[in-house]
Amino acid sequence: MKVAIQGIKGSFHHIVAEQFFGKNIELLECLSFSEMPDLLYKKKADVLIMAIENTIAGAILPNYALIDDHNLNISGEFHLPIQHNLMVLNGQKIEEITEVYSHPMALLQCHKFFKDYPHIKLIEDKDTASVAKRIHDKKLKGVGAIASELAAEIYDLTILAPSIQTIKENATRFFILTNEDKKNAVSSNKASIKFTASNETGSLATVLTVLAKHHLNLTKIQSMPVIETPWKYAFFADFTFQSYANYFNAMDEIKDKVEMLKILGEYTKSRR
Repeated sequence: MKVAIQGIKGSFHHIVAEQFFGKNIELLECLSFSEMPDLLYKKKADVLIMAIENTIAGAILPNYALIDDHNLNISGEFHLPIQHNLMVLNGQKIEEITEVYSHPMALLQCHKFFKDYPHIKLIEDKDTASVAKRIHDKKLKGVGAIASELAAEIYDLTILAPSIQTIKENATRFFILTNEDKKNAVSSNKASIKFTASNETGSLATVLTVLAKHHLNLTKIQSMPVIETPWKYAFFADFTFQSYANYFNAMDEIKDKVEMLKILGEYTKSRR
């Protein structure tokens, strides 16, 4: 199986790929999320793994837009506990480190740790593991990376400080994406949808009432502006259900109460 991820070997996306599909996969490394959908449609990848939200940093809104714009199908999800580690070349001490590079999300999740080290400048980079690789390849002294334990192992770096994220119970949710429409999977117990409610008073409440009526448990709702129509918003919602029939009936009822309804995926909820 060809699995496309954001980042390189040692990234958190790499960890998810191996935990979800096993190690017998071909990994396709991407430095941006935006280049990933084309890999599916050009049949260079069988599946994409894309982070969608973090318990500290919140939702990754551009990825919702990518999924919607490219009509990607959510076929699964995975919750990964995130442990951020400060790593450097072997033999370096934290007093010698003047710059630390990492993905903006990683820096955001670790900002409190660095308040005790004002001499260290935090610099945004494209990926956590790619910084670790660069330090290894170029033998960079005075430079640190925030990345996974796997990255330190792969690129032979020393972890100066483990688990430096501000909130220790830190986790990221990832979507497993394909371009195949595999809906009506009666074994599913979770779904993601996009809908646009009317501007009438109580229109959103009407949708939520229908979900409750059919015993669907709303687990997330996220608003995003409709670019083509200023001050109009679409909603992305996730919910779980015990009966596929209840879910089917709820969607059938909701589609007549909204301006637009799109099923983004039906899948099995992951363990947190």
